[in-house]
Amino acid sequence: MNKQKTTLGRTEIVTFPDLGIENIIAKIDTGAYSTAIHANKFWVETKEEIEELYFQLLDPSKDEFVNRIYKTANFYRKKVRSSNGRLEERYIIKTKIMLGGKLRTTNLSLTNREKMRYTVLVGRKVLAKGYLVDVSKNRQN
Repeated sequence: MNKQKTTLGRTEIVTFPDLGIENIIAKIDTGAYSTAIHANKFWVETKEEIEELYFQLLDPSKDEFVNRIYKTANFYRKKVRSSNGRLEERYIIKTKIMLGGKLRTTNLSLTNREKMRYTVLVGRKVLAKGYLVDVSKNRQN
């Protein structure tokens, strides 16, 4: 049985329903392994021996931080090599992403992307689940 793959452009509009983030322009990057979102504030608190990650995300429509503080105990830390070649420890959360009309579960890396053009970067770990990338296409509108 041959499953049809969804063709994506070099940018796509994505939604993170679990986070309440809709219609954000993401860069599709086959050179990146994981998917990342801009977070400037994140911290861990331990309550009754359970670690909880708190984080605040950038509101893409206003270029400012959303007042909402997210909280999850479903996270881990991982060393990730960034685009500039530096190894950095990041917090990774599991969440859903709507990409190309398909809802997928992904591990989302929280990192400071303020100097990057796109708030979200979609990496090949998600793309390997039924997508093709056509760099001549650009779906940001």
